[in-house]
Amino acid sequence: MRLFKNNIYLDYNSTTPIDPRVLDGMLPFLKDNFANPSSTHHFGQGINEKVRPAREQIADFINAKSNELIFTSGATEAINIAIKGVAESYSNQGKHIITFSTEHKAVLDTCKDLERKGFEITYLPVQSNGIIDIAELEKAIRLDTILVSVMYVNNETGVIQPIKEVSKIAHEKGALFMTDATQAVGKIEIDVDDLGIDLLCFSGHKMYAPKGIGGLYVRNKTKLSPQIHGGGHEQGFRSGTLNVPGIIALAKACEISREEMALNQRSISILRDKLETELLKLPNTSINGSSENRIYNTTNICFLGQDANVMIGRMKNIAVSNGSACSSAIVEPSHVLKAMGLINEDAFASLRFSLGKYNTFEEIDVVVKKIKELTNPNFKNA
Repeated sequence: MRLFKNNIYLDYNSTTPIDPRVLDGMLPFLKDNFANPSSTHHFGQGINEKVRPAREQIADFINAKSNELIFTSGATEAINIAIKGVAESYSNQGKHIITFSTEHKAVLDTCKDLERKGFEITYLPVQSNGIIDIAELEKAIRLDTILVSVMYVNNETGVIQPIKEVSKIAHEKGALFMTDATQAVGKIEIDVDDLGIDLLCFSGHKMYAPKGIGGLYVRNKTKLSPQIHGGGHEQGFRSGTLNVPGIIALAKACEISREEMALNQRSISILRDKLETELLKLPNTSINGSSENRIYNTTNICFLGQDANVMIGRMKNIAVSNGSACSSAIVEPSHVLKAMGLINEDAFASLRFSLGKYNTFEEIDVVVKKIKELTNPNFKNA
C-alpha cells in the first residue's frame, strides 16, 4: 500500500499515520458519543462503559491489570509523571536516580529538573554499540538509589536494551525500574510481569493511533505522587477529562498490533534489510549502533563526509531524520550518537531511516537511488 501519492515516508519513529481501522473506531466518539465518561447521567455512564473494556484491552496488551494503567496525553507526560512522582514519593528513602546518556530528552530534561530540586542523577554512558554496560550499572546503584530508568528501544538507533536483566539488578538493590517503551509498544511483545517492570511509558502515535493519547503503567503498590491535580481522575494520579476518542483509538491500535505484529515484523524487516544492504554498499558508510540487538524497523547510517541536513533538504519528497535537535537556529549533533562515541563530523553525517507497515519495495528502490545520487561526488543539486 502506498501511503502518499508523491512522497515517501521513512520516519515512523517520529510518528505514524493513523490506521484507517483505528480512525473508523474513534470517529463515533468524536461525533454522537461525545459525553464525559465522568458524568453521572446515563449518557456519560454509557461512554464510561465503552472506556472500561478499552482500558482492559490496552492493559492486557502488555499483560497488566486494568487498574495499573493511567491514560496520559502521550509518553512525555507519562515520563514526567513517573519520574517526578517516584522522586516525590520515595525521597525519604533516597534522592538518587540512575539513567543513561542515550535516553530521550523527555527523560533527560525531567531528570535535569529534579537536579535543580536537590536530587542527584547519575547519567551512565553506553558502549560504542549503544548497549548499556551492566557492570557499570551494578557499580552505580547505591543504598539511596530509588529509581533506574532505561529506554527499551532507542528512538534513533533502534538498539534494544537488556530490560529484564536491568530490572532484576535494580530490584536486587532495592530500586524501582522504569522504562520508556515508546518505540517498543506495538512493535514487539511486552510482558511487564515477565520483564519485572514497575513503570512503563508509551504513546499512541507511534503505533498508528492519533497524537494526544498515551499511557503509563504503574505496578500495583508502587507509590506515585500525582503531578496533575484537579478532579482526581485516573485514581488520582492524573486529573483531567479522559480523551475518550483517543482511548478507543489506542485500544483498536493495540488489537490490530497484536493480530499483525508477526506479519509486520517479517515484512518490515525485509524492507529495512534491503535498504540497509544497498546503502552499505556505498563507500564510507557504516551502521550506528548494534546490528544484532535492534528493532526490526530502524537503521541509522553514517555517510562519512556528507552533511545529513543537506541530504534531507535535497531529498525533498522523502522523509527521513538526522536525529538532530534545533534550538535557537543552532543545529547540534545527536546526543545519542555523541554518547556512543561519534565525533561531531560523523554524527552530522548520519541519517535515521525508520520504516512502517505502509512502506513498499518500490519506495525502497527510489530511496536507494536517490541516496546514491546524493553521495556521488559528481552530483550537482538541481
